[in-house]
Amino acid sequence: MSGIDARDTELKKELDATLHARRELGEEYESALVDSFLEKVDQRIDGAVERRVRRQLAEQQMQTARDSRTPGATDSWGERFGFGIVSLVLAVPLSAIGGGVAHLPGLLAAWAGIVGVNVVQAARTNPGLFGRRKPSQDSGWDD
Repeated sequence: MSGIDARDTELKKELDATLHARRELGEEYESALVDSFLEKVDQRIDGAVERRVRRQLAEQQMQTARDSRTPGATDSWGERFGFGIVSLVLAVPLSAIGGGVAHLPGLLAAWAGIVGVNVVQAARTNPGLFGRRKPSQDSGWDD
């Protein structure tokens, strides 16, 4: 039984109790009984609205937090392009030094460092690039 069905059943029991009390007490208490029942309905509506507002506020806060972690205006295409150019320009002397001092192992170490720095930069500017999926927008929460 879902949450909505349970609340409807509770509300139906409240209505049945109110109608039973009206039959026992008579018409002179009818307005007080109706007011009491409507107050309970109003409280249930207020509770449901409050839960929805809290959930939507939490979802907005989560979305704001996610958006703050995504690349901002400073992570533009020009910045990424410039980083790539600087990496290639620095690759030439690093390759020469690594290859000249330690031959093939030195060359491989220099290029492993260059590739590593570029992979870290790519992962920072493109969070979903290496198979990390963004969380689903549907939280699966029901009232």
